[in-house]
Amino acid sequence: MLRDGKIWIANTADGRNICILPQMANRHGLIAGATGTGKTITLKVLAESFSDMGVPVFLADVKGDLAGMINPGVNTEDMQERIRRFGLADAGFEYKSYPTTFWDIYGQKGIQLRTTISEMGPLLLSRILGLNDIQSQILTITFKIADENDLLLIDTKDLKSMLNYLQENAKDYAAEYGRISASSIGAIMRAITSLEMDGADIFFGETALSIHDWFTTGEGGKGMINILDSETLINNSTLYSTFLLWMLSELFEKLPEVGDLDKPKMVFFFDEAHLLFKGASKLLLEKIEQVVKLIRSKGVGVFFITQVPSDIPDGVLAQLGNKVQHALHAYTPNDQKAVRAAANSYRINPNFDTYETLLNLGTGEAIVSFLEEDGQPSLTEKVYVLPPQSQMGAIDDAQRDRQVKGAMLYGKYAEAYDPDSAYEFLQRQGLEKQAEAEKAAEEAAKAKEEAAAEKEALKAAEKEAKEKEREEQKAATAKKRAAKSVASSVTGTVGREVGKTVGKKLFGKFGQTLGGNVGASLGRGILSTLFKL
Repeated sequence: MLRDGKIWIANTADGRNICILPQMANRHGLIAGATGTGKTITLKVLAESFSDMGVPVFLADVKGDLAGMINPGVNTEDMQERIRRFGLADAGFEYKSYPTTFWDIYGQKGIQLRTTISEMGPLLLSRILGLNDIQSQILTITFKIADENDLLLIDTKDLKSMLNYLQENAKDYAAEYGRISASSIGAIMRAITSLEMDGADIFFGETALSIHDWFTTGEGGKGMINILDSETLINNSTLYSTFLLWMLSELFEKLPEVGDLDKPKMVFFFDEAHLLFKGASKLLLEKIEQVVKLIRSKGVGVFFITQVPSDIPDGVLAQLGNKVQHALHAYTPNDQKAVRAAANSYRINPNFDTYETLLNLGTGEAIVSFLEEDGQPSLTEKVYVLPPQSQMGAIDDAQRDRQVKGAMLYGKYAEAYDPDSAYEFLQRQGLEKQAEAEKAAEEAAKAKEEAAAEKEALKAAEKEAKEKEREEQKAATAKKRAAKSVASSVTGTVGREVGKTVGKKLFGKFGQTLGGNVGASLGRGILSTLFKL
C-alpha cells in the first residue's frame, strides 16, 4: 500500500508504519527467510505497491501462487482480523486486482517469451550448456566469427551450423585462434542437443522479447505486473537463473542512464536467487556484480528473494540497501552460524537481540532495515507485514488463457518466424560449393572421356596404318611371286630348249630329253638366286 507517497509494507508492534522511500527503491533489496515464513506475501505487497505507484514490475512465479494478482482478494476472517490489527480500513485498504501480463518461455501458460542466441551471448549460453573453460572459449570464438561475417545467430540450428563451419575450417582459423579441437566442438553440439530437448527450439528464436514492452501501465495508470511462469522452468535451475539474469542484463544494456529518480522506472524481483550464484564462474559473478551495481543508474531496482543472506555473494549483498528478513531456523551449528551472520548484517537496535528475534519470528513477521533519505540504513525493526490486496493462490487454466490471449502484446509474440540467418547462409554456401564441385567433377569426367576417345582414335589410326602396311606388303609379295612365276616359266623354257640342243648334240635323241630337263632346272635355279639377291 501507499501512504504519504511512501511504500507502506509493515507495522511495528506499537503501530508505527514502516515504509520504503520510493527514491531509494532502486538501491535494491533482499527478501530472505526459511520456507513458509511469508516471503511470498512480502513480495506481493511490494509488487502491488509499486504497481499502485505506476511502476512496472517483473517477477517469476515459481510455485504458481502469484497469478491470483489478476483478481481482487477474498474477504476471509483472517483478512478481517489483519485489517483491524493494522488499521487498514481507515487507510483506504480495498480488495483489488492488478494489471498483469503472463509470460512463459515454453509458451504454455503465458505469452511466448523468446530471445535469440546472439542476444543471450556466449558467457550466459556457456553457463546454460554447462561448458568447461576450453569449450566456452570455442563458443566465444564461434560468436566472434559469426559477428565478423555478419551472420545472425537466431536459434540453435544457426549455432550448430556455425560450429560445423568452424570445425570444417579449423585449420584456416588455427593461426589466429589456436587449435580448435573437434572433440570440444562435439561436446558443445551434444550440450546444444540436450538443451533442445529441454525446449531450446521454442525459446530461442524470433520474435524476440523487446524489453521496452515491459514498461507499460494498465487501467488507472497502475504499473504492469509482468509474471514469468516458472513452475516448469525451475526444474532446470541453471536455465531458470541464467534466463532471468539475461533479462536483467537486457534492462541494463538497453535502458539509458537516468540517474536518481523520484521512483524507479521498473522493479525486478529475482526469486530463488541462490540458483543464480550456484556454480557460477568468476567471470559470471563479476558480470552479475557489475549489473547489480550499475543498473540502479538506469532506474531499475532489483530485489533478490532467497532463504539466507549468505546465499548472496558479499559483493552483491553489499548493494542491497532495503532488507526484509523473515524467520530462520538453527537446527545445526552451521544453521546457527548462518543466522548469526544474517543478524550481524543488520544495523543494531538496542531494544532487542536481532539473533534471538530471527529464531523466534512467526509467519508474516520479519525484521527490516530500509534506506533513509541520506542513504544510511535505518535501525532494524521487528515488524508485521501487511496483507496483499489481491487474491492469494493460483487461478484456473480457463481464466489464465483468457488473460493471456487478451493481453495487448499477445499478437506481437504469438507467432514465431525464422529469418534469414547463419543456417540459411551456410546452407546456400554449401550448395554453391557442392555445385562448383559437381561442375568440376563433370568437367574432369568430360576431359577424361575426351582423352579416352582421343586415345581410341589414335589406336584405331595405328591399327589402320598397320593393316594398310600389311596389305601393301601382301600385295608386294603377291606381285613378286607373280613376277617370279613368269620369270621362272621363261627361264625354265629357255633352259629346257638350250638343254635339249646341247643334250642332242652330245648324246643324241636320249640326251635331248635329259638335257631339256636339266636345262629347265638350271634356269629356274638361277632365277631363284637372282630374286633372293
